[in-house]
Amino acid sequence: MSKPRLEGKVALITGAASGIGEEAVRLFAENGALVVAADVQDELGHQVVASIVTTNGNNVCYHHCDVRDEKQVEETVNFTLKKHGKLDILFSNAGIIGPLTSILELDITGLDNTMATNVRGVAATIKHAARAMVAKNVRGSIICTTSVASSLGGTGPHAYTASKHALVGLVRSACSELGAHGIRVNCVSPFGVATPLSCTAYNLQPNEVEANSCAVSNLKGIVLKARHIAEAALFLASDESAYISGHNLAVDGGFTVVNNSFSAT
Repeated sequence: MSKPRLEGKVALITGAASGIGEEAVRLFAENGALVVAADVQDELGHQVVASIVTTNGNNVCYHHCDVRDEKQVEETVNFTLKKHGKLDILFSNAGIIGPLTSILELDITGLDNTMATNVRGVAATIKHAARAMVAKNVRGSIICTTSVASSLGGTGPHAYTASKHALVGLVRSACSELGAHGIRVNCVSPFGVATPLSCTAYNLQPNEVEANSCAVSNLKGIVLKARHIAEAALFLASDESAYISGHNLAVDGGFTVVNNSFSAT
C-alpha cells in the first residue's frame, strides 16, 4: 500500500465548513494530514469534524476564524502551532461572492466587504501562515482559491471578479518572496460549481447551478463537483507538486482557454 500523500503534514483550511473547504478537510484527512478546519459557521464546522471517521480520532479539529479580522487569523495559526507544533499547508479557501449588481449600480460597501474577505482576509492568512513556516524552517505549501473570474471578465459579479484578479497578483507576489524559504504559493481556479455559497448567492438549487454550468462548459460529459477542486488542492499541497509555485491551476475543463464563439467545422 502506498503512503498517504499528506502523511505527517499539518494543514490549516479556511472556509472549511461547507463546499470546497469541507471536501478538502475530508480529502486531506483521508490522505494522512492533521487538519485544522476554520470557518465562521461554527455549527456546520463542528458537524463536519464530527462526521469524519479517523484512525486516531484526533486528526481533525475545528476553530472559529473570521478571516476579515487579522487577530483571529493570527490566533488560528497559533492554535494550529500549539496543537500540532508546526504548519505545513495552508489552504486559504474562505471567500464570498458579494453583490450581484451592474457596474452602474455597484454597491461600494459590498465591494469593500468582498475585498475585505477575498483579498485582505487571504493576505492575512498568507502572512501568518508564512511566518509560522519560516520560523519553523518548514518548506510549506500555500494554496488559495481563486476562480475562472480571475482570468476572464463577465463570468462573475464585478466585486468578486476584481477580488479574484487581485488574489492572483497577491499569490504571484508572495511566491516571489517566499521561494527563498522553500515555500510554494499557488492558486486553484474553479469553474462554476454547486456549493452552498453559490446556490445561496444566485438563489438556485444545486442541480440548477450544475445545469447552468454544464450548458456553457467546454468539457462535456462530466459535472464539476467540489471534490474535483479539493483534489486539485491536494495535488498542490502534496510533494507531487514540489517544484510548482506561482501557478493558477484552472479546474475548468478548458473554459478559460477556449473561444466558444468559434465552432469546429
